[in-house]
Amino acid sequence: MPKDDPEITKLKNELQSLIQKFQDAQKTAADTTLETVCGSMSDVPKIRMTTKKVLKGHINKVTCCDFAGDSRHVVSGSLDGKLIIWDAWTGNKVQVIPLRSAWVMSSVFAKSGNFVACGGMDNMCTVYDLNNRDSSGSAKIVRELAGYEGFLSCSRFFDDKKIITGSGDTRLTVWDLESGKKLQEINCAHAGDVCSMSMSSDQNTLVTGSVDRTMKVWDMRDMTCQQTFFGHESDVNSVCMHPSGFAFCSASEDKTARLFDIRADQQIGLYRPPTSNSGFTSSGLSRSGRYLFAGSDDSTVHVWDIAKAQHVGNMQGHENRITSLSVSENGMAVATGSWDNYVKIWL
Repeated sequence: MPKDDPEITKLKNELQSLIQKFQDAQKTAADTTLETVCGSMSDVPKIRMTTKKVLKGHINKVTCCDFAGDSRHVVSGSLDGKLIIWDAWTGNKVQVIPLRSAWVMSSVFAKSGNFVACGGMDNMCTVYDLNNRDSSGSAKIVRELAGYEGFLSCSRFFDDKKIITGSGDTRLTVWDLESGKKLQEINCAHAGDVCSMSMSSDQNTLVTGSVDRTMKVWDMRDMTCQQTFFGHESDVNSVCMHPSGFAFCSASEDKTARLFDIRADQQIGLYRPPTSNSGFTSSGLSRSGRYLFAGSDDSTVHVWDIAKAQHVGNMQGHENRITSLSVSENGMAVATGSWDNYVKIWL
């Protein structure tokens, strides 16, 4: 039906009215604000993180990067058709993995560091075993998980034997890596492309973000949607679970980052940069959960004190759009990937 069809317009208005009704009810139930509660807390220091390593090797835009569980190794994917495994401490390449498709959008390490998974416009999730090589000397492909009807946008390992993926066909899929079979699949997990996901440390909770402007919280034990959060006015490009497991942050094309409390069932923090000129592409939280990092189209990483909603710094050094951001598990470093072809390690 055409976009201006009266029935479609009526349904949209009814939906917007319902959303507004719920938001008004949330405001009524909120007896205070995060800034008010945290007003007496000491201010955190201004961020002065600097680039310690510039990882040079890609010859095209870097689209994704992720720290391994050892907080030392980083995987990055680029439109040059390669994954590179880096030693972030020395800046050296550990492995270079040629891809069958250059259009990689996601690369992620298993916490053990034994496997990496990647995917993108090839509509497939490919898993590599870093401890075994094929005849060409590259990391051996152990699984090619096919069957998607849209691009692969994000994935997370449970362990070396199980992975969950999100894709442009609105699906969430849990795979058994030993058999290569689907364990669970949720069609229409969102009303649009699944863009990002983040898992709690106990692996019981997953949060997802989508181009449908919503974020959803899932119980991973039975793959049921527990909550849906609204607020953003454009694509939700990134979500990041708070270390406490009781909240998560999001970063959006609408030039804002936000904090949502799962127990309060609503947004409790709104974060805007000093000059709102660019959307946010990626996000991460410090190990303490006090600092929020958001990579931006303006080639910098914006940093906030999430308790007081204060902008406390910029991480400047890239020369083009930042596409990805990963905080090391030990909290000591941040890795960023950019369209300037570089991965940078910040301390």
